[in-house]
Amino acid sequence: MAVSSNLSRQIDPQEPESLPEGAVTIRDATEADLAAVTDLDALNTGLAKPDYWQARFAETAVHGDRHFLIAETVNPNNEPVFAGFIVGEIRAWEFGSEPCGWVHSIGVYPGRRVSGIGTRLFDSICERFRADGVRLVRTMLAREDQLNMSFFRSQGMMAGAFIELEKPID
Repeated sequence: MAVSSNLSRQIDPQEPESLPEGAVTIRDATEADLAAVTDLDALNTGLAKPDYWQARFAETAVHGDRHFLIAETVNPNNEPVFAGFIVGEIRAWEFGSEPCGWVHSIGVYPGRRVSGIGTRLFDSICERFRADGVRLVRTMLAREDQLNMSFFRSQGMMAGAFIELEKPID
């Protein structure tokens, strides 16, 4: 994994643990955000996937049911500072599932977790889904992903009506 120095320039590690009301801005992603998103995802997952993030961003430009949002705070000079992202879309899955919002990815810089940024991102994408006409949001996690499991449970999410089944095919 190669995390570029771009991340250290865009994220201030001295960010306070608890941010005051209104200190986080949520906006649509732009192509200029992709380096910071790629770097943060690589930091959190150990995998650098620039092509993946470029494709995700391109999909949001042509599909109105997909959302790619950025969280920003400000540094002491009152300049915007990248703090995290969330990506999701509306899908109608097989086996009788009604259309619903799916959160595919969320990332918050480790030094800024537990400050409300993830909650603001989640609430914002849920608002987008609601405006798109759906009333349910889902995500899928690995059982051992305790960080994201704890986060999504803290947002009120619980086990849903569907069970994922899998089988190795090699």
